[in-house]
Amino acid sequence: MLRRPLILAAAALLAATSAAASGAPEKPSKEVGQYVDVSPVGLPIVVNGQLVNYVFVYVRINLTSGANPSKWREREPYFRDALVRAGHRTPFTLADDYQHIDAARLSATLSRDAAAITGPGVVKSVVVSSQAPRWRARSPRQQAAAKR
Repeated sequence: MLRRPLILAAAALLAATSAAASGAPEKPSKEVGQYVDVSPVGLPIVVNGQLVNYVFVYVRINLTSGANPSKWREREPYFRDALVRAGHRTPFTLADDYQHIDAARLSATLSRDAAAITGPGVVKSVVVSSQAPRWRARSPRQQAAAKR
C-alpha cells in the first residue's frame, strides 16, 4: 500500500535531480545592479553653532558599466566614512528647512570623495534615496511666526 507513493516520490526526486545536474544554467533570482548602497547615516543639522536636528539619509552610489560592483560593495565603509566626515566638517544644512539636508551639495561632495576612493571612471553619480528627520524641528519661518 505504501509502495506506490514511495515509488512516485522517488521518481519525482530522481527527475528533479537529473534536471538540476543536466547543466542547465540557473537564472539568478535577483540581478545585481551597478551601484553601492551606503548604510543609513545620521547627518547633523547645525544652525548658529547649535545642533538642531539629525537627518538620516539613504545614499546610492551609481557605478559605471565597467565597474566591479562586488569589489566596491566591500568598500562601503569607506564611502560611509567619507559621508560622515563631510557631513560633520560642513553640515549640509538648508537655510529654510531643518527637516532635510541639501541633497545637491551632498551628492556633489560625496561624488568627489567617492571618486577619490575608487579612482577615475568608476563613479557615475550619487543619489540621495531618502531623508528622514530625527525630530520635527521648526523652520526659521515657523520660529518667526511663533514669536509674533
